[in-house]
Amino acid sequence: MGALTDAELLERVGEGDEHALGVLFERHADWLAVRLQRRCADAHLVDEVVADTFVRAWRKAHTFRGDSPVGAWLWGIARRRLADATRHRPRGLVTDAPPDEADRRTVEDEVVARERRRELADAVGRLSPRLRRVAHLVLVEQRSTREVARRLDIPEGTVKTRAMRARAALRRELR
Repeated sequence: MGALTDAELLERVGEGDEHALGVLFERHADWLAVRLQRRCADAHLVDEVVADTFVRAWRKAHTFRGDSPVGAWLWGIARRRLADATRHRPRGLVTDAPPDEADRRTVEDEVVARERRRELADAVGRLSPRLRRVAHLVLVEQRSTREVARRLDIPEGTVKTRAMRARAALRRELR
């Protein structure tokens, strides 16, 4: 299934293929979490939103029109899920604390978030130049396999392989 495009996988998800959903999750969950962490310092909430995004993708796969990459479609779902989650969150979790403690928690959260971003940037920097370029285009810029292949003048299969290797290397580095 790794050779299927995201759109083909999503079509299979719409047909009830759980394995295809798992492959999509493997391809997209990590970068979705990284992008959501830029908007929300609560790691638990980010994990919930990522999971909820794929539940929603499972339920709404048939609504995907194909006018954008699947990654962009998933990102749209994730953004809306995060907005919903933070909008309906009880305010007492933060406002019940004394102001100085709430401020300290915010500063600590920002320090942790900065450290995570630094660790990720360092890990990406340790990738080979070929993997680093593909990782940047696929994970950061969210370019499609076809677009990256054209841009780098390499076969689509090579893009997929390098992206897979980059993800695996980043997972090992960030454990």
